[in-house]
Amino acid sequence: MTKRGRTPGVPPSRDRGAGAPGPIRCAIYTRKSSEEGLELEFNSLDAQREAAEAYIASQRNEGWICLPDRYDDGGFSGGSMERPALEKLLKDIEAGKVDCVVVYKVDRLSRSLMDFARIMETFDRKGVSFVSVTQQFNTTSSMGRLPLNILLSFAQFEREIIGERIRDKIAAQKRRGKWAGGVPILGYDVDRSGTSPRLVVNPREAAKVRAIFQMYLDKGSLQRTVTELRHREWKNKRRVTKKGVSVGGQPFNTGTLHVLLTNPLLTGKIVHRGNTYDGEHEAIVDPALFERVRQQLLENGRTGGIEMRNKYGALLRGLLRCKKCDCAMIHTFYGKRDKQYRYYRCLEAIKNGAHTCEASSLPGLEIEKLVVDEIRTLGGDRELLDRILAEAQVNVDQELTALKTERASIHAALGRLEQELRELVADRSGTAAATARLAAAHERVSGARTRLAEVETRLDLIGAKAITREEARKALREFDGVWAQLSPREQGRVLKLLFSKIEYDAENATVAVTFRATGIAALCTRQLEEAA
Repeated sequence: MTKRGRTPGVPPSRDRGAGAPGPIRCAIYTRKSSEEGLELEFNSLDAQREAAEAYIASQRNEGWICLPDRYDDGGFSGGSMERPALEKLLKDIEAGKVDCVVVYKVDRLSRSLMDFARIMETFDRKGVSFVSVTQQFNTTSSMGRLPLNILLSFAQFEREIIGERIRDKIAAQKRRGKWAGGVPILGYDVDRSGTSPRLVVNPREAAKVRAIFQMYLDKGSLQRTVTELRHREWKNKRRVTKKGVSVGGQPFNTGTLHVLLTNPLLTGKIVHRGNTYDGEHEAIVDPALFERVRQQLLENGRTGGIEMRNKYGALLRGLLRCKKCDCAMIHTFYGKRDKQYRYYRCLEAIKNGAHTCEASSLPGLEIEKLVVDEIRTLGGDRELLDRILAEAQVNVDQELTALKTERASIHAALGRLEQELRELVADRSGTAAATARLAAAHERVSGARTRLAEVETRLDLIGAKAITREEARKALREFDGVWAQLSPREQGRVLKLLFSKIEYDAENATVAVTFRATGIAALCTRQLEEAA
């Protein structure tokens, strides 16, 4: 049997049998970002499809045929993959119903380089070609794919160069003592009247800042200082965004107070990557006063507690929450070196005083033993185990829904951010304000992509098979043997694997635990030692 040679620029033929080449089934995809004009008898989607049909007709001699199915997305952004027609198209491709995808322009398919790459991976995996009618991109041949790959490579290169240029400009600005943007702190306002924004002293707020520094020295404690600030009704910096939304202006807590007391900006300095430079803005706190406060913070152990807490391998750190305050309970200890007592304290009580919460302090050893006993209880209580497994599955379903919703939201946000980046790159003013906005947009894009990768990984992880009661009971019977061999730190990691949340209700003196379905799966598949 002889085989017909492949014609350049034409997708591989489908075998109809008896040696005859089959038709090239072409799907036309159209998209319009807004819904404006879609009600017209002949709209933008129709115009795109007409041009694509004409192109397919010109390739009739090569066996191209137009599929009757319509893949039209009206009112959907190209920055997101969450589009009904696109999803239907990709499903049909996976099912082997499409040989070639034809679009009017490349950006109709996607405006996101990352999404476009994912789409092209699907096309390549299923042997589907891609043609852009107006831009002469034709991936049915190696020569047709070359310009598209070059374009994508240069676009990625340009983005990386822009990022490097932005970082260099910000570093240069800070070395010259200029404020490179961000959220202003108490004591300063932002003057945007010049070519670049700069910090100017707010006299009323500056007086408060100096008073706060002296107040901390007099009180000798962050908590007592916070109590006094709340009594005076002094609050954090309040500002109004460009959209007219008021943000900030919240009462101080120990965390926000510590941030204020340790900010070198108040002494007229600019800090960048560990280096300190003289700023062009005026100092509002005397360096000697700033240093005395810093020394007192160190003496009070404001930053030294983490290492000591880790020494005991607190099993419930990051898991235990106060139900009343809906906040974390922090591991701490009291006493001398030879005799120390461990506790879990409500974060609200730590920040604002013990009188704010009934769960101000829980004995560490007792609450940890109670939680571990919950795991042992599961093995002998069939009804409870069934309920936990059912609840775990519900949690999985809820998490899957939430992650898919977040994924769609991130895709939409990336589309908007990439459009914003293109507009900012087109701004050739070169001002510090433009540079700062470009840097902020670049960081948001990077953060969104990082989070998207995390969401995709999590979606893969929780797609495990359901665990039966018998599998769970067998694993629970072996739990004690594994648990006894683990160090406190390893035990803490195992608990984080098994539980998503542990909630203490001070009013009823009860503890409620929420198991992770993936944790139970790991328990059943003998992965506890690995997790530890």
